[in-house]
Amino acid sequence: MSELRQRMEDAMVLRGFAVRTREAYLACVTALARHYRRPPDQLSTDQLQAYLLHLITEKKLAYASANQAACAFRFLFERVLKRPNARFDIPMAKVPKRLPQILSREEVARLIGAASTLRGRTLLMTTYAAGLRVSEVCALQVSDIESAPDRMCLKVRRGKGNQDRYTLLSPRLLDRLRAYWRVGRPGCWLFPNPAGSAPIDAKTAQRMYCAARDAAGIRPEGGIHTLRHCFATHLLEAGVDLPTLQQLLGHGHISTTMRYLHLSHRHVTGAAAALELLDPPRH
Repeated sequence: MSELRQRMEDAMVLRGFAVRTREAYLACVTALARHYRRPPDQLSTDQLQAYLLHLITEKKLAYASANQAACAFRFLFERVLKRPNARFDIPMAKVPKRLPQILSREEVARLIGAASTLRGRTLLMTTYAAGLRVSEVCALQVSDIESAPDRMCLKVRRGKGNQDRYTLLSPRLLDRLRAYWRVGRPGCWLFPNPAGSAPIDAKTAQRMYCAARDAAGIRPEGGIHTLRHCFATHLLEAGVDLPTLQQLLGHGHISTTMRYLHLSHRHVTGAAAALELLDPPRH
């Protein structure tokens, strides 16, 4: 399926898909071809639906993974194979809505301090302090640190949706980054791979987080994205307004940012309890 793979890759590049999305879609289509031992363009939509059911009932894949496969197959049929009229009745699996893990400020500080290397501590601190996705922190360049007193920000290149943005650079983070630079002297990439030829891999950053989390004795839920959730929730609790937080996180819609209201301890404890609003009973 090399020719078809290239066509799909080209179509995704033209539409500005992120690298990780392209890799995930191609992996889904490749797995489909291996399952049936036939090129995907020779499969019927009924076979695709049967394969998705197989992923959920037999492979025990999470609903989010099944949804991703369904999106990949839709893109293949509608955009690459130019079959928009093909019957393609694949219901999207309903993903259970679970609140993400939110660490306290003390737990975040303990986790960052538990990282075994200066590099690991700096990467985790940067992720939390700037509210970055793992792909964003890995892709940071030294030139993205704008430390002039009238600027003090981090430039995030090609975040989700290929959008650039600026986010916070606190004085404390700047001090840590300077100390890290004096020791490691990174060139282009702020957190390079061992050879220095490319940015650190996202899986390596995930391992750094999990190792620090375990060393700090924090319950094993979620991955490094937890630090982004903590950034947003802690800023809300500190009084940052939603539009500002939306800009810092790079959310396209305010509704995405509003979910952090459900996680903010201040918004819960600051609300009046319904029972307390009632007039006291007369005896």
